[in-house]
Amino acid sequence: MSEPQPATTEPTAVIKVQIVVVGAGQAGLSAAYHLKRRGLAPHKDFVVLDRSPEPGGAWQHRWPSLTLSTVNRIHDLPGLPFSETVNTDATEVQASTAVPAYFAAYEKRFALPVYRPVTVKVVCGRGDRFRIETDRVQFSARGLINATGTWESPYIPDVPGREQFKGRQLHTKDYRTANEFKGQHVVVVGGGISAIQLLDEISQVTTTSWVTRRPPRFRQGRFDAEAGRAAVAMVEDRVRRGLPPASVVSVTGIPATPVIEEMRARGVLNRLPMFSEVARDGIRWPDGRALRADVILWCTGFRSSLDHLAPLMLREEGGGITMTGRLATQVAKDPRVHLVGYGPSASTIGANRAGGAAARELLALLDLA
Repeated sequence: MSEPQPATTEPTAVIKVQIVVVGAGQAGLSAAYHLKRRGLAPHKDFVVLDRSPEPGGAWQHRWPSLTLSTVNRIHDLPGLPFSETVNTDATEVQASTAVPAYFAAYEKRFALPVYRPVTVKVVCGRGDRFRIETDRVQFSARGLINATGTWESPYIPDVPGREQFKGRQLHTKDYRTANEFKGQHVVVVGGGISAIQLLDEISQVTTTSWVTRRPPRFRQGRFDAEAGRAAVAMVEDRVRRGLPPASVVSVTGIPATPVIEEMRARGVLNRLPMFSEVARDGIRWPDGRALRADVILWCTGFRSSLDHLAPLMLREEGGGITMTGRLATQVAKDPRVHLVGYGPSASTIGANRAGGAAARELLALLDLA
């Protein structure tokens, strides 16, 4: 899309719309689809601002070995099945190629008003409107749907001594290929699905140790829809009480797949408890035990990318944001703000449903339905 042009020639002109969607990943595209379907005019009534030069959201930055055969299920966006744009039988296709191609086709199919690259710097409340300041132009909107996800906010715990480690430290976000670690001992920190996937890959080419803060819980048997709803409900309960969101996998556990059993047979899943400090040449535990390491791979998750919303003062004292609305997308402190891809909607299926709910509720609040 070309850069949006101001509606007036005044030097301090601001583009006025009804709603601004920040982020063009799964949640943002879903929200945009529902806004258009419910009668809002693209460009005139609403816009989508995306910081990436190309479509694809965080998917375009995923490691090359993450393919359609290894990724968690790709859920369809509303109105266009994934299989219509991507050959889902070609399981070795990189997710970083397939999903961006799907998102690009989706934007084109529904003529969604996505402007990129546009980085939102800050959002301020001005009377009955928000002022959205970007690196290119300013917008004014009555409502805001924030769908910035987490990829831009990797989290690494503040472990004493981390700055003195002489080896290499990287986060999941920085990972590309296991082959770069050949001949080195790699400590993988984290108990999520990504940690397991990368531990499996790296352990195929070099020695590894696996460290988690809590003992991992492997889930046996089928994970049905009822179990999924129960897991999401637990995460939703936290954000409705204003607590920082927990990950869905922390509630559901890790599925005990054949890959997990193979890793267990190879001795790769001999989990170690969290260390207390990082030394120059490795890690140490409180009882004095030490382990030499060349690489520490922090698969310790992400935090929601919400710094640009700081002037709105949405957070509670404990750091969380109290959420309301049918699917817990509406901010209690300012109902004109919806967060999709936050808390219970931080998954592809959850993001779809949240995008639709946020659009419906915001349009009703602004009397645009």
